[in-house]
Amino acid sequence: MLSLDKCLLCPRKCGADRSKGQKGFCGVSGNEIYGARASLHFWEEPCISGKNGAGTVFFSGCNLKCVYCQNYSISNAEVGRPVTVEALSEIFIELMEKGAENIDLVTPTHYALHIARAIELAREKGMSLPIVYNCGGYESTETLKMLEGLIDIYLTDFKYIKAETAEKYSKAPDYPDAVKKALAEMVRQHPSPVFNDDGIMQKGVIVRHLLLPGHIREGRDIVKYVYDTYGNNVYLSLMNQYTPLENVTGYSEINRRVTKREYNSLVNYAIETGVENAFIQEGETAKESFIPAFDYEGWK
Repeated sequence: MLSLDKCLLCPRKCGADRSKGQKGFCGVSGNEIYGARASLHFWEEPCISGKNGAGTVFFSGCNLKCVYCQNYSISNAEVGRPVTVEALSEIFIELMEKGAENIDLVTPTHYALHIARAIELAREKGMSLPIVYNCGGYESTETLKMLEGLIDIYLTDFKYIKAETAEKYSKAPDYPDAVKKALAEMVRQHPSPVFNDDGIMQKGVIVRHLLLPGHIREGRDIVKYVYDTYGNNVYLSLMNQYTPLENVTGYSEINRRVTKREYNSLVNYAIETGVENAFIQEGETAKESFIPAFDYEGWK
């Protein structure tokens, strides 16, 4: 049974006793939830943000801590204030009252137990929005099964399909195996996408791939795997917004932006492969303006 006494929520299975203040690999401990922002967000995929914006909740800590992370100040738990499960449920309600299309949980894995209870409390109070599990893909199937019935949309990364790439940039050589198993469980729960009359996803799975500089072949292999395995029942989101920040100076091969030629090569491959349900970014998106201000807006 999953608990904070010996944390096994993610594939790291670090076993930290978070209930007694021990920090896991994710960088957080305790019975409180740390985060830095809860607000309407308009930069997710169109079927997630819609016209009103996703009700995005940014949590602190992360089980991956990729060297190129755009949100590294919160993923490394440098920024974050605690709230209780009860307060988190109230945050969900407030986002609904602001007109959010959904509740978009960003980097939620290490708080899965807290979040499950907060969703239940919010629904008891009348919260009826779809819940989006916006994660890095490094998930435990046991945790995902525990969330069945609570999560409506899985918005998951598929970062790497090669163990050596995953080890180099995220210290997770088992990532390719873990993400494949996790994706299979996500699709089992939501095998086909469901949209409302406004084109907003209500249930389904979206797989994101952020193209890294010089990694076109790996990107193609990921597209091929997802399409060959799930066809067009899973939406692909191909992202070109990689932004090299100061934390990648020790990795010269990715210390640049993705070129237009690289990204177009990936997009063309997806089209040639038969992918029909894909989100494609147009124009210049690799800007630091995509990084939210972690100023505790909406965070109680």
